[in-house]
Parts: sequence; structure tokens; C-alpha cells
Amino acid sequence: MPQTFTAVFEPAEEGGYVAFVEELPGAITQGETLEEARANLEEAIQLVLEVNRELEVAPPYGLNRE
Repeated sequence: MPQTFTAVFEPAEEGGYVAFVEELPGAITQGETLEEARANLEEAIQLVLEVNRELEVAPPYGLNRE
């Protein structure tokens, strides 16, 4: 099932854009152009979701699943 997130793009003080997804902590990036920020954010979202999935299936710290 596809997930939908709300992306926020804000102009950065030094130029370019900062982009983030509020409901997905860690999904934050930047880009020189809006298009670059959008592409970088798509990658950041995929990476955060991938890590979250891996953490979900990993055994609790200090425990083995043998």
C-alpha cells in the first residue's frame, strides 16, 4: 500500500531550499533548486523507511534470535 507524506519546502537563508517531512523524523535534506531538494527528499524518505523496516525486524538489543 503506497504511503503519502506531506513535504515542506522552505527557502534557506544561504540560498537553495530545505525540505522535510514532519511526520517522518529524519527525512530532511536540502538542495540548490526546488527540483534538487525534491529529488533529495525522495531519497531521504526511502532511506528513513528502509532503516525503520530494518529496525522493526531486528532483535532487541543484546538478544539473539537463535
